[in-house]
Amino acid sequence: MEKETKGMRTITYREAINEALEEEMERDDRVLLLGEDVGAFGGAMAVTKGLYEKFGPKRVMDMPISESAIIGSALGCALTGLRPIAEIMFIDFTCVCMDQIVNQIAKIRYMLGGQVKVPLVIRTQGGAGKSYAAQHSQSLESWFAHAPGLKVVMPSTPYDVKGLLKSSIREDDPIMFIEHKLLYNTKGEISDGDYTIPIGKAEVKRKGNDVTIATYSRLVLFALEAADILEKEGISVEVIDLRTLSPLDMNTISDSVRKTGHLLTVEEGNKSFGVGAEVSSGVVEEVFDYLDAPVKRLASKDVPIPFSKNLERAVLPDTEKIISEVKKLI
Repeated sequence: MEKETKGMRTITYREAINEALEEEMERDDRVLLLGEDVGAFGGAMAVTKGLYEKFGPKRVMDMPISESAIIGSALGCALTGLRPIAEIMFIDFTCVCMDQIVNQIAKIRYMLGGQVKVPLVIRTQGGAGKSYAAQHSQSLESWFAHAPGLKVVMPSTPYDVKGLLKSSIREDDPIMFIEHKLLYNTKGEISDGDYTIPIGKAEVKRKGNDVTIATYSRLVLFALEAADILEKEGISVEVIDLRTLSPLDMNTISDSVRKTGHLLTVEEGNKSFGVGAEVSSGVVEEVFDYLDAPVKRLASKDVPIPFSKNLERAVLPDTEKIISEVKKLI
């Protein structure tokens, strides 16, 4: 259950992750980190900075440049009573260890008749916007949300990333914890003291009456910006942050659509077979009679992410495109 305290302070998304890791490692000596450069270097995104010095090489383990070795080792740790957090530097690199994730980690508890637990968090970062080109800029979350046995978490704010990471570390099932590379320097308020956020619960980040936007990760920030602009034009937008893609909180989405009668899904993954398609079909199945117009989906174009800044910008959703789609919808 989410617990809040009175004291609030402002930190970055990166700092919130670091605090969650440190606090959970202090709370439970079974928690350990594995990954490339997570130790003395402090992580490619500087998320694990200071943890090697505090907890030592047995709990903050620098691994070879082998995603299969990282994930295979993490699974072994989880099955033998530890609570590993494995970092894959870019989500694109999960392609190298997809067998371990989808055929082993996701299925082993089922295959062994529930006799084992798999308390394993795979931290990685995805998304585009930094001209990292096609092999370092993908949004592959729908792949993992499609795999039974995996939970998929994608927080948008420092408050959410800390609370959801702490909840994920305490889970007894495997979790894909996906951060966005352009969120690390964003700032926001978090609560002092220990708090967690339930996995599988969306949040209404902004209330509105005319249109529901269902989105997640970095695009929550774009949706909120678009909502501010549209409000000045007399259009009231409700913004839902999914936070968790699997399990998906359809109740919060459906309740919103009952009120607004319009739904726009926004995602950075490719449009075809994506998260927006799942949300859309769920709304049609559950609250079709409340829709005043067909559901619209805004996503990245079905092409590899270009290296060129201008081409990359053309492929990705942004605030202006969200505003345009909302106006078309109503």
